[in-house]
Amino acid sequence: MPVVFPGPTISLNTAHAFAAFFTLSYVGSLYISRNARLSFKKEVKVDLRDGESREKKRDERWRDDPDVIRARLVAASLSTVVSCLTVLVLMRSLVPGYLPFVVVLESTLARLGFTLEFNDQQRFSIVWPCLVAPILYLGPLFGCYLASSLPFQQRWSWRGSAAPIVMTWMGLRNYIMGPITEEIVFRACILSVYHMAGVSHAKMIFLTPFTFGAAHIHHAWETYNRYGRNMSALQHALIGTLFQLTYTSLFGFHCAFLFLRSGSILPSLTSHVFCNIMGLPRFREDVLRYPQWHYIIRTMYWMGIAGYIYTMIHWTQAPDSLYWPVPGLKLGRY
Repeated sequence: MPVVFPGPTISLNTAHAFAAFFTLSYVGSLYISRNARLSFKKEVKVDLRDGESREKKRDERWRDDPDVIRARLVAASLSTVVSCLTVLVLMRSLVPGYLPFVVVLESTLARLGFTLEFNDQQRFSIVWPCLVAPILYLGPLFGCYLASSLPFQQRWSWRGSAAPIVMTWMGLRNYIMGPITEEIVFRACILSVYHMAGVSHAKMIFLTPFTFGAAHIHHAWETYNRYGRNMSALQHALIGTLFQLTYTSLFGFHCAFLFLRSGSILPSLTSHVFCNIMGLPRFREDVLRYPQWHYIIRTMYWMGIAGYIYTMIHWTQAPDSLYWPVPGLKLGRY
C-alpha cells in the first residue's frame, strides 16, 4: 500500500516547476552531448520539389543517423532516470521521517505506475486497458488482414516485418526506448506531481499532454534544414510541427486517461508502442485498395470508434488505482 496524504502536499506552482524541469531536461539532454546534437551545412539552401528532402552532406548529422540515435537514447534514458529520482526525492521530503526508505521507494514506484506484485484481480484490471488501442484500430487491423501483413500471415516475415522494429536503431528508438522514456517522463513523472498538487482529473488529462506535444517542437529545426532552408521548407516545418503537436496532444489525452484510471504505466506504454507501429489510420487507402470490401472496411472503422468509446469507460478502471479510486473505496487521495 503506497503512502497517501489527506490533501495536496505541494503547490500548483511547484508542480508546474517540476513539470517544466522534466520536460526541459528530457529535450535538453538530446543536445548536451556533441554526439547527440544535429549539424547542418549553413550554406546549404536549395530549391526542391514539394515534399522532397534534400541529399545529406558528408559532414552533416541528422536525427536518423545511427550514432545520433545511440547518443540520444543514452541521453534520454539518463534524463528519465533523473526525473524518476527527482520524484523519489520529492516523496522522501513529504513522507514522515520515521518511515523506512523502502516504504518511500515502494510509494514512489506506485505513483510512477510501476506495480511490483499483481494478484489475479490486478492482472485482469491491467490487461484490459492495454486492449483499448487495438480496439480503436479495428479498421486498420482489418486492412492489414486484407493485405496479409498481420503476424504470421503470408506477407509477414521476421526479417521484413519484426526485425526492423527490434533490431535496428530507428526501430529501437521509435518503438521501444522512445515510448518507454516518454511515457515515464510525460505521463508517470508529470502526472504524479500534479496529482500531489491536487489537480483535477480533467486538467491532468486535457492540459498536461501539451507538455508532451511541446517536447516535439524541436524537430522543426531538422525539417527546415532537410527540406532546403527556404520558404517552402519553413512552411513544411511549421505545418508538420503543428500537425505533430496536435496529434501528440490528442494521443496524450488517451494515455493520461489510461494511466490515471489504471494506476499503471503499462496500458499507456503498450498503447504508445502499438500506435507507433500502426501509424495513422489509412481509411481512404484501404478503400481504394480493396473496393470490393468497401462496406465492411467502413463498418470496421466505425466499430473501432464505438468500441473505443465503450472500452475507455468500462475496461480502464482498476479497483486499486491511486489516482482514480473506485467510489466508496478508502484508499486515500493524494
